[in-house]
Amino acid sequence: MTIRVLVADDQDLVRAGFSMIIEARDDLTVVGEAGDGESAVRAAERLRPDVVLMDVRMPGVDGIDATRRITASDDPPKVIILTTFDLDEPLYAALRAGAAGFLLKDVRPDELAEAVRVVARGDALLAPSVTRRLLDRFTATEPRAPVRPEALAELTDREMQTLELVARAASNAEIAARLVVTEATVKTHVSSILRKLGLRDRVQAVVLAYDLGLVRPRPSA
Repeated sequence: MTIRVLVADDQDLVRAGFSMIIEARDDLTVVGEAGDGESAVRAAERLRPDVVLMDVRMPGVDGIDATRRITASDDPPKVIILTTFDLDEPLYAALRAGAAGFLLKDVRPDELAEAVRVVARGDALLAPSVTRRLLDRFTATEPRAPVRPEALAELTDREMQTLELVARAASNAEIAARLVVTEATVKTHVSSILRKLGLRDRVQAVVLAYDLGLVRPRPSA
């Protein structure tokens, strides 16, 4: 099945570059482009892509607001935020808005294509090099005491361990090695966690774990 992609960026050359990378893959195709957030929202509604590549800074409606509106729709596409390290602060808000992950704009072509595949199949793009930095920095601004809401009581001990490792940006393989189980078992635990907590994906699980103090950010160097 071909994965349908919408590219949203206010720079023509950037849109063209990402579109060329996507179209060069047999299993990916670009169904549309947008030069601002408002156009991205309308295009997502009209074209029903599987994945949206969304720039953060765009005129009018920015990438965060556009992501929030897109992910609030029925059966929404997955949204990957495109940014640079200089744009850290909006990204935590983008996670809350429902983004499935984020990439740096200097991403290699093969990495971009694989990222689209990853989120299209329902996984979150949680690269440790980016995710840990963002979550450590921005969750540290609002320290919270550990909380165990009623929903968490439904999780088994092993599911709680899995949730904490997911929040630390561990991959399924890393979690499997840590808990001495198979990757298939980890996937089962993650699916159960999302279902019990009413979460859309791993990104929402990460945000929840940090918000509730289940995982504390590391002190800044």
